[in-house]
Amino acid sequence: MNTGLKITAFAAAVAATFGGAYGVGRGIDPVTAEAPAAGHAEHDGGREKKHPESVGNDGDGHAGHGASEPGGLKISDRGYTLDLRSTRVDADKEQRLRFAVVEDATGRNVTAYEKEHDKELHLIVASRDLTTYRHLHPVRAADGTWSAPVRLPEAGGYRVFADFRPSGAQEALTLGADLGVAGPYAPKDLPGHRATAKVDGYDVTLKGALRTGAGGDLTLDVARNGRPVTDLQPYLGAYGHLVALRAGDLAYLHVHPNGTPGDGRTKAGPGISFAAAAPSAGTYRLFLDFKHRGEVRTAEFTVHADGEGHGGPDPEERTTPHGH
Repeated sequence: MNTGLKITAFAAAVAATFGGAYGVGRGIDPVTAEAPAAGHAEHDGGREKKHPESVGNDGDGHAGHGASEPGGLKISDRGYTLDLRSTRVDADKEQRLRFAVVEDATGRNVTAYEKEHDKELHLIVASRDLTTYRHLHPVRAADGTWSAPVRLPEAGGYRVFADFRPSGAQEALTLGADLGVAGPYAPKDLPGHRATAKVDGYDVTLKGALRTGAGGDLTLDVARNGRPVTDLQPYLGAYGHLVALRAGDLAYLHVHPNGTPGDGRTKAGPGISFAAAAPSAGTYRLFLDFKHRGEVRTAEFTVHADGEGHGGPDPEERTTPHGH
């Protein structure tokens, strides 16, 4: 993914059967409000490309025309299919996820991709209750098969998202598939809304509100031991990487910050600024990846689109493991 802002929404519902172990069913169409079309500006060697399914940066750091109909709701879209070959894994055990992106017209695995944000493909795995999140960077074999190690701590239903752009394609797309994690299952409540998230001694404070329509700006300020962090390190071509997932159907927003390292105006903290628009009102979980002192950490928030808080207990301080 190129630097700039891209929002790709996706969702699916799942039928689950619980006993001593958990099994996950096939996704069904979500119930979602129709949203207005949007543009997304990505920078490619100084040129801007508009992605119709995304919210863009207008060049001044402001949101574009709002979020379009959520993408990523399908396992197949625009001539490509996500072939998830690992549909079930065991809880709290490191295993490899294997998958391929298949070109529908030929039935062959895609083997050539455009790099976006330093990677050919980004893989997101999230639990249905939004308490577990992984951003993985899988490795592609010559035959187009991708794989990545992952350890998911608890049983339940998960969603796997592949975000990529095939070589020669005009725009990126996100495909989603269901993953079942076997083991005893106990669903958790969504963590409550708090303006500050704690992770590994860092405090990350969220300013601004996630809004529908034209959207708005979000700023996340990073501090460590009470002091602002001003030496954030570039990660995936930016100082922060933000993903938002809508509670209930896991509609997906992939947000990137305004500005890039080395552009002469974007500072390395403490604030990381994003332009974002939600596809509908509702409760969302935000996952911010940031890099400091050589390690990537994730700060997590619960917010309500249009700026209203979602009450509940303060989430415990914890480190979110990664596959980076």
